[in-house]
Amino acid sequence: MYRGWLWTMRQYAGFSTAEESNKRYHYLLKQGTMGLSVAFDLPTQIGYDSDHDMAEGEVGKVGVAIDSLKDIEILFDGIELQKITTSMTINATASILLAMYIALAKKQGADIKQISGTIQNDILKEYAARGTYIYPPKPSMRIITDIFEYCSKEVPKWNTISISGYHIREAGSTAVQELAFTLANGKAYLNAALEKGLDINVFAKRLSFFFNCHNNFFEEIAKFRAARRMWAKITKELGATDEKAQMLRFHTQTGGSTLTAQQPLNNVIRVTNQALAAVLGGTQSLHTNGYDEALSLPTEAAAKIALRTQQVIAFESGVTDTVDPLAGSYFVETLTDEVEAAAQLYIDKIDAMGGSVNAIENEYIQNEIADAAYRYQVEVEEATRVIVGVNKFTQEQEGITEVFTIDESIRTIQTEKINKLKAERDNIAVEKALKNLREAAKGSENLMPYILTAVEAYSTLGEIADTLRNVFGEY
Repeated sequence: MYRGWLWTMRQYAGFSTAEESNKRYHYLLKQGTMGLSVAFDLPTQIGYDSDHDMAEGEVGKVGVAIDSLKDIEILFDGIELQKITTSMTINATASILLAMYIALAKKQGADIKQISGTIQNDILKEYAARGTYIYPPKPSMRIITDIFEYCSKEVPKWNTISISGYHIREAGSTAVQELAFTLANGKAYLNAALEKGLDINVFAKRLSFFFNCHNNFFEEIAKFRAARRMWAKITKELGATDEKAQMLRFHTQTGGSTLTAQQPLNNVIRVTNQALAAVLGGTQSLHTNGYDEALSLPTEAAAKIALRTQQVIAFESGVTDTVDPLAGSYFVETLTDEVEAAAQLYIDKIDAMGGSVNAIENEYIQNEIADAAYRYQVEVEEATRVIVGVNKFTQEQEGITEVFTIDESIRTIQTEKINKLKAERDNIAVEKALKNLREAAKGSENLMPYILTAVEAYSTLGEIADTLRNVFGEY
């Protein structure tokens, strides 16, 4: 574990324009962050350019607006991609953003076989919990396996998927459901890749996971320990013989939905508790939330204290001095067994339905999450579950006045950039690239080389997504 190599300390950031986000990345790197983690705005996540009618009111709000390779060039200005790992929280348009990242790395003169990072690229949890899907499940799964295949040859150090329980938990699931539904989705991706003829000992090494960490300290630690055991069994059963292909490598983010707008400084304590549980559970990468995130995007001050929380745990607490410090604890070992057994019951039920895709299409997973969310809310409202500062120990003045806001002018700035780009680029090359992508989508060829060509010709994200929409339809 951490005796020779700490977890990667990430701070998830992205807002407004590429220029503004670039300044925040340089600030975080100066403060000692070890990897970048990019948040994209909603239009970017669902394949609309900033000038599209559907983008109104959302440009640059929950992440950075990216409309073309030009924006990615600005986003990473002054940052050598070969020297840093980048995590991108992007799903339906993951193939396009990855192509932009590869295109920029090539322009920087990087050896793309050496660049490393992660795209979330987990579409199944979007249908179940989060909602930023574009295409129906089957073509979406095709794009994902195309990325697996392309990267295994061209970008072998890239983590091609981060199978994500985080959003399942944020939507209201229990810890056991988060674990079960995430691993069931992981199993679906393994099977899809095997059907494409890929070698599990190669592609399974590039899968990573993304979990939430909530307030119940020991339950969360048990969840992470159970996850590793269960994934090793799943990969072995599907034919993995290489130990690295059986490993569950995971990123953790502290629980956004546990943060309160009431007495927001209490969130510093919650985040510390959650970060410590993630470390004791063995995370490889960690993001700690800002204390003000129930109110707004984090201010620089909130982002800094969130990062300092990780640094204090790493360098001052002593918890990194030994591997799995809680191993052998009767309580932790028993709880790990109980969590695993409860999660396995869900996985068996999903397997009986024919796997995650079927369980999502018949809304089994969505209904289980909704029931758990309802039960939790009733407990809070009846105060059988105490939330400090919300239903107990309340006060009138909450004490935070400074919040971080994004104004509406971002859309105008981005629209001007798009108009300038379309006037200056080689539009014949763009048309040809999009036509070739459309034809490839109708057949069965790997789409990644076609998307990369379209990106390098400065096609916009919306143009590429629309080309695929016209072939695959919308879900």
